[in-house]
Amino acid sequence: MKLSISHVTEYEYAEPVTDSVNEIRLTPSTNERQSCYQQAISVEPNASLFSYEDYFGNRVHAFSVNGPHKKLTIRTAMTVVTRKAPTAEERAHYLSGKSPLQEWEWLKSEEAANRFTEFMLGTEYTEVTPEVERFARSLMGEKGNDETCVLDWLTALSGKIRSDFLYDPEATDVKTRTADMFERKRGVCQDFAHLMIASSRAFGIPSRYVSGYHFVGDLQGGSADFEQASHAWVEAFVPGLGWCSFDPTNADPVGERYVKLGHGRDYKDIVPVKGVYRGTGEQKLQVTVDVRNIED
Repeated sequence: MKLSISHVTEYEYAEPVTDSVNEIRLTPSTNERQSCYQQAISVEPNASLFSYEDYFGNRVHAFSVNGPHKKLTIRTAMTVVTRKAPTAEERAHYLSGKSPLQEWEWLKSEEAANRFTEFMLGTEYTEVTPEVERFARSLMGEKGNDETCVLDWLTALSGKIRSDFLYDPEATDVKTRTADMFERKRGVCQDFAHLMIASSRAFGIPSRYVSGYHFVGDLQGGSADFEQASHAWVEAFVPGLGWCSFDPTNADPVGERYVKLGHGRDYKDIVPVKGVYRGTGEQKLQVTVDVRNIED
């Protein structure tokens, strides 16, 4: 699928501000599942961009606007070609042939700890609380790790989050922690991703937060006015397969409709736009995302 993506972020301030220093993580990854063919980034007021890769390999653009300004606009436009998700047969072909018990035992090994420590520890957003442990343990069969392979357990976990929690954009905000989910029983993609990450880490499965886009425009009855937004999902490490994608918000497999921007331990590592400035705290933020299929 060939997707054209536009992402516009606008800040309006009540009074002129100065010394605005910002980082943006809005460049799609190029990997075995997707290729970014072109990207254009513009900033108003005009500013020079400095590019680098962060610790997790995400492309970052940094810039500063020092003069007084009442509005800051960041525009990105990109074209990305994506591929379909691997089928169940393809995943089975690449599995190592280990038993479920061997898979779980490998996750407890020193090799796994050395490779994936940062994706196995709790964070501010993904603390492994007793509620998280009980939620995760409820997916194990009577024989525990002996009968449930890692891939099947992760698939069931993603489905359980979708069935047990209601999607509600008004229920949470960007500061919501995993522990809050069990009281509210509702949230958005960011919350569901954090819950899946915390649950996976409770059982020693390396997992990471993914930021990107999910193309759903053609599923909305052809409406051009459908409001789209950034999306979040999860990548978890499956012995024999490597990093596999799961979306606890949507039942669709993570395939050609998904565009990955980057990953981190949680939302805080991969905030699309963040910065600081000197001046008033009164501001308005508007984000507009448009994802279109332009495949011939």
